[in-house]
This record gives sequence, C-alpha cells and structure tokens, in this order.
Amino acid sequence: PSKSATRFEASPLVLPRQPDGTGAAVISGELKQWHKVTLSLDGPYAHELDHEPNPFTDYNLTVTFTHESGTPSYQVPGYFAADGRAGETAAEAGTCWRAHLAPDKTGVWTYAVSFTRGRHAALDGGGEPVKPFNGASGRFTVARTDKTGRDFRAHGRLEYVGRHHLQFAGSKQYFLKAGPDAPETLLAYTDFDGTEARKKNVPLKTWEPHIRDWKPGDPTWRGGKGKGLIGALNYLVGKGVNAFSFLTYNAAGDGDNVWPFAAREMKLNYDCSKLDQWGIVFDHATALGLHLHFKMQENEMDDDRLGHESKPGRVPESLDGGRLGVERKLYCRELIARFGHALALNWNIGEENTQSTEEVRDMVKYLHDTDPYRHPIVIHTFPNQQDKVYAPLLGDRSLLTGVSLQNAWDAVHRQTLRWLRASAAAGRPWVVANDEQNPAGLGVPPDPGYQGHDGVAVEKRAKGSRDEGNFTAKPYTLHDIRKLTLWGNLMAGGAGVEYYFGYALPENDLVAQDFRSRDRSWDYCRIALEFFRQENIPFAEMTSANALVGNVKDDNSKYCFAKAGEVYLVYLPSGGTAELDLSGATGVFTLKWFNPRAGGELRDGVVKHVTGGGRAALGTPPADATEDWLVVVRR
Repeated sequence: PSKSATRFEASPLVLPRQPDGTGAAVISGELKQWHKVTLSLDGPYAHELDHEPNPFTDYNLTVTFTHESGTPSYQVPGYFAADGRAGETAAEAGTCWRAHLAPDKTGVWTYAVSFTRGRHAALDGGGEPVKPFNGASGRFTVARTDKTGRDFRAHGRLEYVGRHHLQFAGSKQYFLKAGPDAPETLLAYTDFDGTEARKKNVPLKTWEPHIRDWKPGDPTWRGGKGKGLIGALNYLVGKGVNAFSFLTYNAAGDGDNVWPFAAREMKLNYDCSKLDQWGIVFDHATALGLHLHFKMQENEMDDDRLGHESKPGRVPESLDGGRLGVERKLYCRELIARFGHALALNWNIGEENTQSTEEVRDMVKYLHDTDPYRHPIVIHTFPNQQDKVYAPLLGDRSLLTGVSLQNAWDAVHRQTLRWLRASAAAGRPWVVANDEQNPAGLGVPPDPGYQGHDGVAVEKRAKGSRDEGNFTAKPYTLHDIRKLTLWGNLMAGGAGVEYYFGYALPENDLVAQDFRSRDRSWDYCRIALEFFRQENIPFAEMTSANALVGNVKDDNSKYCFAKAGEVYLVYLPSGGTAELDLSGATGVFTLKWFNPRAGGELRDGVVKHVTGGGRAALGTPPADATEDWLVVVRR
C-alpha cells in the first residue's frame, strides 16, 4: 500500500463502509512504572478522510486512568488509530481507537472509557454516548520499572516544579539539556508516509550519513525504513547530549514540508500512518534519554499577519488565523493524545512567535488543560521582540513554564539572567534555555575541516549590495560558542542549550542531516553535562553571583554561580585569575580546577584552600592559562 502526499478532497469522500468494532478494550505494552501503556478500543469504523462524522473532531474518546490509591487520576485524550498498525500497513481506515498512559505508580490501575459523538465533541466536550464503546472499564497491574542509566523510564516524568530547572518525578534529579536545534525540518524525512518536498532548495532528508549508526534490534517500519533517523538519534546519544528539536507543522514556512495532516490543506484530518511513524521515533528517543522539543508552528504561519504586522494579509496555512479555534484545538489535542505519554518533552507554541498576547495565553491554557501530564510549555521569539512577547506573560499572567531564547551567541549570559530574574520577581520562575544563536545565517559553525570549512563563522554583506564583502559581525568559532553560549547559559542558571546551524554554512538549518558536522561541539556539551552530574553540583539551588568576582555588569569577562556558603563555580572564559568575595561565608573551602575543553578529573592549582570572611585570591590555572577554565570552590 502507498499513500499520496498530495491528496486533497474538498467534498465528503464516499468509501465502502466496514462493520463497527465490538467495543472490546485491550491493555498492551510493558506494564511497568513510567512505561508506555496503551488502551486499544475496538470502536466505530472510520476513515481518516471522513468528514461526517469526522473521526478526529466529532468522536471524543477520553480514558480515565486511576491508581488504586485514588491519586493520581488522569483523563487522557484518545485518538483514531485506523487499523492499529498504520505505521506498518499505511492503513487509512479501521476500528482501532487508542489512549496512552505513562503510569507514575506501581500497583493496580483502573480505566473507564468515555466515548461520545457530536459536532466538535473532541474539542468542546458533550456529544451523545456511543454504545457499546462508552462505559468500557477494567484494571491492570503495574510493576516497578526495570530500566537504568539514561533511559527516561528509569527517572520518570520531567516536570515543572516552580523552579528554574525541571525535575524528574521518579529519580528527583534536576535536568540540564544540550543538543541540536537544527534542522528544524528534522521530520521532513523520505521514510515517513505522506511527506513531500515543496521547495527545490529544501529536499526531503534521507539521513543517509547516520544509517551506519542504526543498530540491530533498533526500531524500523514498513520493511526496514527509518534507519537513518533512528541512527541519527543513536549518534547524539553516543556523543552524550540529551535533547533535540523539530517542527511538527511548517506549511508556508521556510521548509514547507512537515505537517501531521492527511494532506497539507486538510487541517481537520490527520495522517494515521505518518503519526504512528513519528511516534516510533519519539518512543526510541525516550528510551535513549533524549528530551523532545516540540516546536508547534513557525513564524510564517502562526497567525494571519504573514509574520509581520507591517505585512497584513491572509495566511491560509495558519490555524484559525492565530486564534484558538477548531483547527488549533484539534492540533493541540492530537499531539497530546499521540505523544503526551513521552516522559521528557516541552510544548513550544511557536518559533519566533508573532501571535497576540491574548492568542498566546489562550493556546497555552488549552494545552495545559488538555494535557493530563502538564508538560512544560514555552515560547520562542525574535531577540528584539522579547520585551513585547515575554513581559506580558510573566507571573500569573500566563501558564508558561519558561522561554526558549534566541540571541546573539555572545549575549546569552546576560539575556538568560534577564528572564530568570524577571520571572522570579513576578512570582513564577521560568526555565530559560538558549535554543537559537544569532547571526541567523551562521549559528553554531561546523567543525574545522568539515566539507572544507575552516570552522570560522564569518558574516559578510550580501552579494550585490553596496558594501559587498564587508563584515557585519565579528568572526567566531566553536570555542567561542563553548565559552559564551554553553557556559554562558549554564553559569547564569539557565536550563541548557540547543545549537542552531544557521542557513549559510555547511549542513544548515533546513537541509542538515549529518550531526557529525558539529562533532566537537557535542563533545564540549557532553563535558559540561558530565561535570554537573559527576561532581554532584546542586545547580537547581544555585544562582548567578557575578558580583562576587567583580563582574557587577554581568558581562562576559568572568562568571560566578553559587550556593552561598557552600559551593561557588567561577568560570574564566579567557583564563587568567580572579578573586572571590567570601566575606559572607565562614570556614575553609577547597579549590579545584576543571578543564571545559577536555573534561576529566578536577585538578589542583597553586592555591588549594581558601578561607571565608574576606576576598580570596584563586590563583592561576594549572596549565594553558590563556584558555577557559572553571574553578570549583567547595566548603
């Protein structure tokens, strides 16, 4: 069987109808804590192109899963799953309806099925109960998880806990992230059903460079498809990073090649097989310990303004013109129903978002209220739009849990601090990540030597312009990114980074399919993440304290990150030395040096101990005094 990527039906489709299902409900999956548990209901027959009733809007499957103790109890939205094997069969029709649970607790769980039919019942509630499907119930027993290591099923759901860092509900560990923000068109993959390229300069990906990273036993679909993308995720894990991002809808955007619908224009009918295949990739990522950054829409089609207030006009691809209507509600609900069981994700409601404040609040609230697991919700916008977009959403003025920052690569520290402090002052601390590095054409450069590139990011005036060839930004390298982007965010108290690849360098943001282009940058990310983990740094309890090393302007000269009286991290981007003000602390502190370029054990310098009560000279690094070093001062 095959599926057309371009089919579109403007009128109701007349198809042979098959008998409805029996109403039987079956529980499947590994019945263990934090694992994916699936309820499959043999429900009414439907086709993904149906209009009346539309199986996505007009049938409401909601399953209430309740632990025997009474807490928690989740109302989980369900979805139409065609024949239940659509990822393998490419089926468009069937009687399978599904809901997924990721159970928090061991013990007995019960389920109760609500199945109603009515116009837009899935979005607005109501409708008439449909027998024999409505009212199905049962129970199952959940055992303890058997997973260890990076697998998120060993740690539990990643939650917003009212602090500047997310926390795993099981292991109680706090989370720092690092990984790629590019390509934004990651899901524009030849091996996904119903996926097409609409722009000559943005072809679909094969992920061929990473086929070699696929391993026997890893998932595939439809006779061995998917090895390239699955291999790409394996590569990222092998490099020690733990996050990646992707657009789930970019029609009319830069790539115009990713949408979850049965056809690009059919915003109320979803592609069952394509979304099953996306789910295979996302489930593999969860098992590998990779955080899922869902970028839900792109600037060019998030509302009706063509991305800019100065260019008013109709954008047919925008969902409800930016407002919370039928299209947008269904989009949110389908993503939650199909993928919300994943343990570590955030919903980013828009890349370079231009919706109005009211539209943002409405969408965020609908996501929050529909998602039974209350996954973190963030927003992203242009550097010069942050005051306009973020400030009205601080505190109790929205249900956002954080922001995804885009800034110049050397402005990361100051901008991270700005929104950490503003959100804390407003009473709802945000989780602040840096996920896009400007200049937009450059981002994070490739490794020196990759495809003949020298590794230096240099932006010049556009060809044909009056100043053609003249520099518009200072040159920089992956080492500058390590110092002022990666460590700039972490030392401010940020949640971590995702690296953007620009649009003018090899393996850019639209066409990249070889993560090895930034191989050394991933090494530097791994080294940073391993430092915080292996040294048991209590980063969730620490705050920026740059003034203690004389940096009262919060510039890039040197950073201090501290839990006062207990531990102080001093980062020196250009090496050298510093004095640490310990006048507010008492006792003796050990002093060690960490190499952010090579990692490894902490090292002794000339000064091995300092005493509280005054200013303490930290001495010089143990080697390479002009390179970046981190000083670890512990009580």
